[in-house]
Amino acid sequence: MSATKLVIVESPAKAATIEGYLGPDYHVTASIGHIRDLPQPSELPKDMKKGPFGRFAVNVDEGFTPYYVVNPDKKKKVTELKKLLKESDELFLATDEDREGEAIAWHLLQVLKPKVPVRRMVFHEITKEAIQRALENTRDLDTDLVDAQETRRILDRLYGYEVSPLLWRKIRPSLSAGRVQSVATRLVVAKERDRMAHVSAQYWSIDTAFTSAGQAFGARVASVDGHAIATGSDFSEKGELSAKATKAGVLHLDEATARSYARALEDAPASVIDSVTRKPYRRRPAAPFTTSTLQQEASRKLHWNASSTMRTAQSLYESGYITYMRTDSTALSSQAIHAAREQATQLYGAEAVADSPRLYGTTSKGAQEAHEAIRPAGDHFRTPGEVAGSLSKQQLALYDLIWKRTVASQMADALGYTATIRVLTGIEVDGARHDVISSASGTVITSPGFRLAYQEGRDQGRYDSEKNDAEKTLPDVAEGDPATLTEATPDGHETQPPGRYTEATLVKTMEELGIGRPSTYAATIQTIGDRGYVTHRGQYLVPTWLAFSVTRLLEENLANLVDYDFTASMEGDLDRIAAGQENGTDFLTGFFFGPDGTGENGGLRHDVASLGDDIDARAVNSIDLGRGVTLRVGRYGPYMEKADGTRANVPPEVAPDELTDELIDQLFARAADDGRELGVDPATGHTIIVKDGRYGPYVTEILPEAAEDEAGAKKAKKSAAKPRTASLFKTMDIATVTLEDALALLSLPREVGTDPASGEVITAQNGRYGPYLKKGTDSRTLASEDQLLTITLDEALAIYAQPKTRGRGAARPPLREFGEDPISGKKVTVKDGRFGPYVTDGETNVTVPRAETVEDLTAERAYELLADKRAKGPAPKRTRKTAAKKTTTKKATAKKTTAKKTATKKAATKKDS
Repeated sequence: MSATKLVIVESPAKAATIEGYLGPDYHVTASIGHIRDLPQPSELPKDMKKGPFGRFAVNVDEGFTPYYVVNPDKKKKVTELKKLLKESDELFLATDEDREGEAIAWHLLQVLKPKVPVRRMVFHEITKEAIQRALENTRDLDTDLVDAQETRRILDRLYGYEVSPLLWRKIRPSLSAGRVQSVATRLVVAKERDRMAHVSAQYWSIDTAFTSAGQAFGARVASVDGHAIATGSDFSEKGELSAKATKAGVLHLDEATARSYARALEDAPASVIDSVTRKPYRRRPAAPFTTSTLQQEASRKLHWNASSTMRTAQSLYESGYITYMRTDSTALSSQAIHAAREQATQLYGAEAVADSPRLYGTTSKGAQEAHEAIRPAGDHFRTPGEVAGSLSKQQLALYDLIWKRTVASQMADALGYTATIRVLTGIEVDGARHDVISSASGTVITSPGFRLAYQEGRDQGRYDSEKNDAEKTLPDVAEGDPATLTEATPDGHETQPPGRYTEATLVKTMEELGIGRPSTYAATIQTIGDRGYVTHRGQYLVPTWLAFSVTRLLEENLANLVDYDFTASMEGDLDRIAAGQENGTDFLTGFFFGPDGTGENGGLRHDVASLGDDIDARAVNSIDLGRGVTLRVGRYGPYMEKADGTRANVPPEVAPDELTDELIDQLFARAADDGRELGVDPATGHTIIVKDGRYGPYVTEILPEAAEDEAGAKKAKKSAAKPRTASLFKTMDIATVTLEDALALLSLPREVGTDPASGEVITAQNGRYGPYLKKGTDSRTLASEDQLLTITLDEALAIYAQPKTRGRGAARPPLREFGEDPISGKKVTVKDGRFGPYVTDGETNVTVPRAETVEDLTAERAYELLADKRAKGPAPKRTRKTAAKKTTTKKATAKKTTAKKTATKKAATKKDS
């Protein structure tokens, strides 16, 4: 090889981009992420399993020394890197400049053990200018950043391996706890508890319509006789007017009063403009994106989840289109500020640009390394139109968002005014006079400024629909001018429970509380979903009953581990370690062994060990629903139980706050039908029953118990006949299914008849992917389950006479239809496919997750699923394994393929140069 300088980065895409900017003397290759990590205890060498590393792969008694092993799938890569290093006279470690990137570089040094000069090469964007600057300004490895990342890794291992076994014993095997994931789960559960505790209250409003000065405008009754009309925000979660509203004399309108006032308003002879006020409006542009705000805005505007956003952003960064996407900073470099101002001037005019450069400081709680904000790469920005030809639609959508936000951040404030018109109408109700004030507000923008380029999205509030301050033009009127009321419409409302978290609002809350780091939020949300703690309801995150049990156990027994402030303080400690202000070993000692370092007076080990077996597993997995009903989280899912032992399963699609008294009664009524005898099969004499199973209702037969002796018991058990079973059709109900229905279902598959041309038997069968006909190896889809019982031979032959189409035959109408996808611009539908319902825009298909129903799917969630599928890219092609002759290669010993971290302490770690 002609290249003499080896550059190592994390990903092949990043390597390909950088190699294009370097000369022939440089060879750029990728480690493909971390090359080594803490092994599972079961993967430790045999002689270490019973030693100090046996439980955590960390020796907690000797400075929390970790034992690292090269990942099995990276051994070939390590061999390749060592070979390349032998042919090089200089090594450049060009991993990302954050804690994880610094740790990857450190691990590479520990494993490769280079004998040539080593340089740490860092950059925040992948452009030719940035790479050249990075080559000219290399530095040593930052061991403080390494210490912070390794401390975090060990901390998470200790937390997970100490607490998770507790969940296994008391709730369910294979559950996991985590320093950030458990707190995130608690946040979602706490929100659902608030929703469950919410008591709804009814209240009424009156919408009015006026004309004045020749212009019509809408308003809403704001007060009667000086008393403000109650809106949703005036009520407490108990369904009563809040103390503040009561003290202010707020008037709670009921239906009768609202309707009588509305009739009186329409009968009123005249109205008059009571007042007109104008307040100046000024709004500054939003700061450039951080990781957190990018995830939030992509959720609001593109309907993406956090994982899709980060995958797409990483692909843009590695291809040289944006700066580094994991950052807490909103600051821009002087070059970026100049580029944004120059582009804004060219596109929108000098008057739309701020008079002086706007400087943004970092506002994130506990912000980390000194990166720039996320912005277009380079000293001169490329417009979305200039890069459209080289980016996918998904990449272009995110680049467009980043570009607009960056350019807008250097533009002028948006200016205007907010006008409020109050109209007085005198009415008479039951002989009493009342003064009714209707109010209309609207914002008028006189100088759009940054809004020419970009407007920040916002999360929907509970009672935003009641606000009357949207952008609209109101008539030019003055106090005392006449007005004519043309319509008064009463409208009933119910107070709403607190809104559930979306991924965007959960990210925002975690950042505000200082829990975790924005760069890990996507992985955290993915984890709590994968663990079965949350499901999606549209864009909203709904906790499962399992999450309630896990959260309760931790809150009642290890409260500090899910305490928001305590978790945030640990992030602060890790920040201080990264800054060289605190020692990682000292921090781990305090966390694990307590403040005195003995393990006798606090600390994780003491807290978990002191619990013993005192935790009542049944109590942890029980939630009182009132009226003598208890919800229990069982091994196979949640169920309800009454004092007399009566049980009823809770369907997985029912959210916790939806388990109302009415639904509870319905589920118990349905459970009463579980096991209901339908009658006796005249052909066999067996009793037929209907049952409500884990996967839905079904009918089955009860077989008589066969006599058997003890010696033949095992053999008889294996050869015993299995009862016939059949699932109910979707059109059937467990409460109304009859013996006739059951016998028809149990008769399936049904022989329809014989094809006279071929002599083959045609059968009607209900399969995994729906009803179908089968003749030999030729299968044809049926339109409905009912056809299984009714289709005739002539109808079947007519179906077989049609040319066979690929897939499931004739196109079926979509199950749901939504609007146009924000990325592809094509109509989104939900279709019934071979493997179940799926979302499609005609270009991308994605299966509806099992935990979600087609009926509850929203447009936003459909767009999010499509975006996530695009970001993941095409599924890898399956390769058929061919039988290979076994070779007897000698297995390398663990010590040769693993590397122990011998230089964990900062005092003993030398900086590589």
